[in-house]
Amino acid sequence: MPTLEQLALEIETIKERNKRVEVDKAWETSWTRRVLILILTYFVVLIFFLVAEVSKPFINAVVPSLAFVLSTLTVPVFKKWWVKKNKKYV
Repeated sequence: MPTLEQLALEIETIKERNKRVEVDKAWETSWTRRVLILILTYFVVLIFFLVAEVSKPFINAVVPSLAFVLSTLTVPVFKKWWVKKNKKYV
């Protein structure tokens, strides 16, 4: 049978893990992350378009960047719908 100290240590370990999970979740849903994804995606696509010599690369790089960010915004909506329909997994 575990001692009181061992149980207290386990509880502290779980609390620390929960804090890390909460911070990770906050990052995943933050606008900072979304804007960073938008900017990084824009520059990656822009570089590709410049190398591929696509016409108007600065303007054309906006479309895939916005599409990617839009997809990250809609995923939580579909996740809520999926969880609601699949309560057997919860």
